[in-house]
Amino acid sequence: VALRASHMPPRRPAEARASSGAYSQRRSSAILTAAVVVVAYVGFQCFGSLQSAFLASTRPAPRTGRTAGLAARRAAKAEAATEVAEAQGESYEFKAEVSKVMDIIINSLYSNKDVFLRELVSNAADACDKKRFIALTESETPPEPMKLQIKTDKDKRTLTIEDNGVGMMKSELIENLGSIARSGTANFVKQLQADKDDVSLIGQFGVGFYSAFLVANKVEVITRSFQDKPEDRKSWKWMSEGGSFSITEEPQEQFFGKDSGTRIVLTLKEEAQEYLDTGKLSDLLKKYSEFITFPIELWNEKVQYDQVVDESVKVKEGEKPKMKSVPRSVYEWETMNKMKPIWLRNPDVVNSSEYSEFYKTTFKAFDEPLTTTHFRVEGQIEFRALLFVPSTMPFELTRDMFSEGGRAMRLYVKRVFINDKFEDLIPRWLTFVRGVVDSEDLPLNVGREILQKSRTLKIIRKRMVRKLLDTIDNMRENEPAKYDQFWNSYGKYFKVGLVEDLDYKDELKRFVRFWSSTSGDNMTSMGEYVGRMKEGQDKIYFVTGEGKRAAEIAPAMEKMRQRGYEVLYMVDPLDEICSQSIVEFEGKKLVDINKAGLDMEKSEEEKKQMEETQKEFEGLAAWLKKQLGERVQKVQISERLVDSPATLVQGEWGMSPMMQRYMKAQTTSSAQDSAFAIGSRNQAILEINPQHAVIQQMKAAMESAPESEDTEDMVMMIYETAALIGGYTIEDPGDFAKRVTKMMASKAPAVSSDPGAP
Repeated sequence: VALRASHMPPRRPAEARASSGAYSQRRSSAILTAAVVVVAYVGFQCFGSLQSAFLASTRPAPRTGRTAGLAARRAAKAEAATEVAEAQGESYEFKAEVSKVMDIIINSLYSNKDVFLRELVSNAADACDKKRFIALTESETPPEPMKLQIKTDKDKRTLTIEDNGVGMMKSELIENLGSIARSGTANFVKQLQADKDDVSLIGQFGVGFYSAFLVANKVEVITRSFQDKPEDRKSWKWMSEGGSFSITEEPQEQFFGKDSGTRIVLTLKEEAQEYLDTGKLSDLLKKYSEFITFPIELWNEKVQYDQVVDESVKVKEGEKPKMKSVPRSVYEWETMNKMKPIWLRNPDVVNSSEYSEFYKTTFKAFDEPLTTTHFRVEGQIEFRALLFVPSTMPFELTRDMFSEGGRAMRLYVKRVFINDKFEDLIPRWLTFVRGVVDSEDLPLNVGREILQKSRTLKIIRKRMVRKLLDTIDNMRENEPAKYDQFWNSYGKYFKVGLVEDLDYKDELKRFVRFWSSTSGDNMTSMGEYVGRMKEGQDKIYFVTGEGKRAAEIAPAMEKMRQRGYEVLYMVDPLDEICSQSIVEFEGKKLVDINKAGLDMEKSEEEKKQMEETQKEFEGLAAWLKKQLGERVQKVQISERLVDSPATLVQGEWGMSPMMQRYMKAQTTSSAQDSAFAIGSRNQAILEINPQHAVIQQMKAAMESAPESEDTEDMVMMIYETAALIGGYTIEDPGDFAKRVTKMMASKAPAVSSDPGAP
């Protein structure tokens, strides 16, 4: 109509006299309007045809008239088209490029392919859970017993996982298994990058199910929904080879469940045929799905022995025939998850024998647990944990105290095993702890690489450490003998924690123990030391040495014993590092008595006497420094010596000889590059005791014969004996031996060469 109107002659003279330009503009506008009207008209007619066909198929057709005949024919065509579509299947193209999605799954989420079985089994268990919930809340009849069945077919190269859970309707197949298709790869990656801390986001994209494509080149899902009315239940088949998926009705499909169920059939890739081995599947199921609530049955081969007559053995008449055993292979369903998750029970109803059995079975242990910590956390997050401290050091940790193979903290999400080598689940200094943690809040279908960023995991870690420390603290206070056993086995771990974990540094101070000058054969804690401090003492004194005996005979101990001060013995390089981290305890500063600057309380008279002594021996100190050269940093008068003539001490920031040897052993550079360990910063300070006879004799020798050989030998003897008793290594043991021999010879009585002499 609009087209025809645009070509009609003008009706009014005014319009006829319009300029040709105005006429052309109106004509173009009219043509455009006509085109829009025509397109709308055609679309409306097509929509009308479809609407008529749909209405004709859903309501009784009129019995008479031309309209009734047309509607009937349209309904027949629509019904025929539906039958063809259902027979051939409806195809759906993935909006996201599956190759990119698979690349994300393989490279970003999963570090190994084994997890596909964990994901599919977990989905099946969730389906059973949902069916049970619906049956209990919306149905009057109890649900049928639910389980999972797994079967392989080596000839067809297929792995089948079936459950009698809730199943899915056709719309749910499109919705649930098409989540990647709906979201698009770009949105998936964009949201994953935007919400780095919210790892539950990944579960919203169906990644767990799509991990099946890690091992399969074709995936089929046959399902029947429990939520449909019994008379309307249909079986649907979802199939995909990665590029797209199709859905068809499968009316002949049978399930082992009478009401509903889902069967997943994986056609495995050439390189994934290992998953056809029932032994491999059995190991994976016991590793990942051992504590799934519903039984998991594996179609497994068993060998049975039948007793048959041995034809090769001849027997006399009347005798019983000889029998032999003949093996026969049979297949039967074997339940993989027989062990119940003990951590789900109330701690009040679990006895010690049950804990012990679980500990030994789960962690392949032979000892009894030293402590057991079983608790549940609710509120901000929800999780359960069952933690054990072994009574003896686990074998895997005997050679390397932080060996990855020695980690045995098993993380579960809704009773599905995730990982037992996860470093962030528990601090490094608690590597020896064994246990299980089962969270309801962590997402299941992610790898540990993503899980490391989880805020929930950080909260779980904090609560677990808090509970463990409370348990060990209770043992320390109420069971000292047991705590002694604990400390002898795992004390080093707590010292490492004191050094490297700033979050628990202050708390761990009360746990650490050291030998001391008054504790005898027992170790003492910092708190016990402070409780025994003398009145007026405001420092905690310690000395380093390679072993308890070396610490006891340190020259610096002489003044401590004289004044009655207790001294802690740091007999290991880790002890010395630990002392640098402790710094102070309950307001009392830690002081190394083998370091320069030891401040001992003195009376005014003692201070005056010390000043006079320093002036008197100032020349000797300067002369000794000149004689020893670069061997020492300086020579000074000592306030810490009583019976020894001299000692070597380090500067305030220097390292003890024990620590120097340890650091030198750890370095990978050459001896020349390792100068930091023995260089100028770590040069010792020689302190001399002016009250000792040897030092006084040395002063006299310096004044009378400073250049003589005997004087030089005496200087070296003072230095080398101080170095040896202080734990240092002397430069030339041969020269030292010659000087000792020479000294002994000079002191020995003369022996006459005449045999007859008296």
